[in-house]
Amino acid sequence: MGSKYTKRYTEEFKRDAIALVDSSGKTVTAVARELGISSESLRGWYRRAKADRSEGAPGELTTAEREELRRLRRQNAEQAKTIEVLRKAAVLFAKESDR
Repeated sequence: MGSKYTKRYTEEFKRDAIALVDSSGKTVTAVARELGISSESLRGWYRRAKADRSEGAPGELTTAEREELRRLRRQNAEQAKTIEVLRKAAVLFAKESDR
């Protein structure tokens, strides 16, 4: 069973690790092993960095696009809640006006 503690790495560390993969010609797994980090973490950082440089898979979102999507989804959820409150209020006011 894995640890509940998730190690956080600085952006500088991530950039350096990605640059090491690019410049060394080694695999992501080999570089991750050398740095003592999870190969899946480094692979994710590397994939996102490639997408940000427009070198990723077709349709893969950049960091800015992912952040905008997250913001828009949050805004959409807020608006849906507001609409639901207004809908309930309209029903309540309609019942009151029928009296």
